[in-house]
Amino acid sequence: MTDESNPIAPPPVLTEPPLAGNELDTLLGSLERMRRTLAWKCADLDAAAMATTVGASAITIGGLLRHLARCEESSFSWKLHDHEPASVRDPGGWDRDWQWTAGDDADEVWQRWRAAVERSRTLVAEAVADGGLDRAKGHHFDGWGTPSLRRILIDMIE
Repeated sequence: MTDESNPIAPPPVLTEPPLAGNELDTLLGSLERMRRTLAWKCADLDAAAMATTVGASAITIGGLLRHLARCEESSFSWKLHDHEPASVRDPGGWDRDWQWTAGDDADEVWQRWRAAVERSRTLVAEAVADGGLDRAKGHHFDGWGTPSLRRILIDMIE
């Protein structure tokens, strides 16, 4: 399903992983299915609904969406390409992600998430063109190493 004629262009957005596809298309399709499911399950929620907690935890739906936007930025911009976005440098931000207050804007959080997903698609396409799933040229973690595109995709699906 990847576009061989333009390796930098994001591949077509898959709605499901292929039934018998290659590893790359299966991983990308699985990630896109997770993104699509989140968008479908949380569609049209207003700020009050975004403050709803998930089960017995203090995690709110809006906080989860905010956190996933930060994970998109961290995983594909920083870990994959070593371009550290401001959200990664914000030390208290990861903990604040989960909080939702009356002043939070649901539309703004959705826009941030959608923009992060679009940037991620482009960054993944660049990595596919620059080594594919085995590409490990991003951020180096002392004592751990540099994650491959394959590992980052698996982490995002998880």
